Amino acid sequence: MSDMRIMAEGLAFPEGPIAMPDGSVILVEIAAGRLTRVKPDGSTEVVAETGGGPNGAAFGPDGRIYVCNNGGFDTVERNGQIRIAETLNSYVGGSIQAVDVATGKVETLYTEVDGVPLKGPNDLVFDRTGGFWFTDHGKTWERSQDRGGLYYAKADGSSVTEVVFPLEGPNGVGLSPDEDYVYAAETHTGRVRKWKIAEPGVLDTPYGKKTRGDLVVGLPGEQLLDSLAVDGAGHVCVATIRNGGISDIDPADGSVVHVPTGDPLTTNICFGGPDMTTAYITCSLSGTLKVTTWARPGLKLNFNPY
Repeated sequence: MSDMRIMAEGLAFPEGPIAMPDGSVILVEIAAGRLTRVKPDGSTEVVAETGGGPNGAAFGPDGRIYVCNNGGFDTVERNGQIRIAETLNSYVGGSIQAVDVATGKVETLYTEVDGVPLKGPNDLVFDRTGGFWFTDHGKTWERSQDRGGLYYAKADGSSVTEVVFPLEGPNGVGLSPDEDYVYAAETHTGRVRKWKIAEPGVLDTPYGKKTRGDLVVGLPGEQLLDSLAVDGAGHVCVATIRNGGISDIDPADGSVVHVPTGDPLTTNICFGGPDMTTAYITCSLSGTLKVTTWARPGLKLNFNPY
C-alpha cells in the first residue's frame, strides 16, 4: 500500500505482533529468544526472555501473553540480514509459554501432547471461551522431518488435545468472526484450510484427527505461507514468503489480493489503531516492523487489551 512505512528496524527475525492501545506493538524476536515492545517512535524494550524460538503470541484471559515457542533454530547473518540455517544445534524443544508482561516472568505450560513432544509450536488464537487453538509446524532436520498438526489447549495448563494430525507444515491459525470455523495455513503447499467447529476444541467432522478440512485457497507458484490474521470482514490475511507481502483472501470465493511489503520473508500481520485499520506487518529478512492502512478494519481479538 502506498502509505507503508517502517516503524522499527534492527529486529532479530520479528514475528507474532500484538497491537497495544498506546500505539506500541509487542512482538517476538525469534532469533534473539525474547518478547519485545516496539514503541511508537521505533525504540524498543525487552518484555521477557523466553529462550528457544518464540513465534506466535497472543493475550490470554488472565492478561498474560501466551507464546508458541518453536524451540529455536540456528541462524546466519549475511549483509545485515538474518537467515535460517540448515542446522538445529540450538534447538531446545517446542513449548507453549505464558508471560507476565509486568514482571517478565515466563511459565512453561505445555511441552508435549499425550506423551508426544511438541516439535515447533508456531501460531495461536484464543476463542471467546478462553481456550486456544495452535499449530505445531513440526521440525525439519537435514534428512528427515517431524510432522505437525492443529491443537487445542486450555489457558490454565490443564488440558491440551491433538485435533488434526498430520498437516503439511501448518503455520498461521485464526478464527472466523463468528468462531464457526478455524483456519490454518500450510507453509510449503501454499494452501489455506478450514474446519467447522462443533464446540470449543472439537471439530464437526466424521474423519477424526486425520481430516484435511476444506480447502479455502491454494496459491499458485512458489508462494510459501506464514502466519495470519482475520479482518473484520472475515478475510484471511496471510503473510506470504518469496513474493513478500500479505495475501488478502476472501474465504467466500477464494479470491486473493496481494499486498506487497518489499520483504520476501514477510511473516505476520496484526491490526490496531482507533478504528482497527492500522496494519502492523513483521518483515523478518530486513528485521523491520512496517505499518500501513488496511482496506478494512481488523477483527478485534479476544482478550487483547484494545
